[in-house]
Amino acid sequence: MILYSNIIGEGKPFIILHGFLGMGDNWKTLAKQFSEENFEVHLVDQRNHGRSFHSNEFDYELMAEDLKTYCKTNNLEDIVLLGHSMGGKTAMLFAAKYPEMVSKLIVADISPRYYPIHHDAILEGLSSLDFSEIKTRGEADKALSNYVHEVGTRMFLLKNLYWVEKGQLGLRINLDSLKENVSEVGEALPIHAIFEKDTLFLRGDRSEYIAEADEALIHRHFPNSRIITISNAGHWLHAENPKEFYDAVMNFL
Repeated sequence: MILYSNIIGEGKPFIILHGFLGMGDNWKTLAKQFSEENFEVHLVDQRNHGRSFHSNEFDYELMAEDLKTYCKTNNLEDIVLLGHSMGGKTAMLFAAKYPEMVSKLIVADISPRYYPIHHDAILEGLSSLDFSEIKTRGEADKALSNYVHEVGTRMFLLKNLYWVEKGQLGLRINLDSLKENVSEVGEALPIHAIFEKDTLFLRGDRSEYIAEADEALIHRHFPNSRIITISNAGHWLHAENPKEFYDAVMNFL
């Protein structure tokens, strides 16, 4: 089973991995900018997300293997690999397991440590959406607002809505599997995983996902890494300050 992707531009392969409950299309604007710098950008949907295949199995080992299969199928070598949040965890593990396939690694607002489950309200809210009753995106937003109060977060989540058929909305994500396996999302990078090539960690100045206490752990796993803080940005730093994010990535590359 091959992951779905949207490929933009031509040049050196540059793979972007989205976060939990996201999809590759979340990165389309930045991908177009990267493609103008002679990169072939692959916006990949990870398993159980976007248009990629659904599976009852879901963990980082599997997602790293999914990415390896994708690269082999598309004859991709010496890739630039960028991952945000959950995608950053996949990217870290993939780079550590297959360093010969990665030229440079970029990790957006996630560290190698363990994170406790904190998606309960979001998953409960998505599960509550009754598409036999909900017939418009506005109605879905109103129903979800009972569980997710932040407008920007709801807008992000509702990008998963699609028309199954005329008049029938649904969610692209495999919600049952993600709920069953949500504990996997916070899992730490294996203790012996090391990637020695150039690595960039980007964190939002309003985010708590990469704390000062994480820096020693980051450098232990990624000895040739640097950490840059993006101003005026939280966890979705690439969307909240795309210019500074883009400039930091391009300066690194």
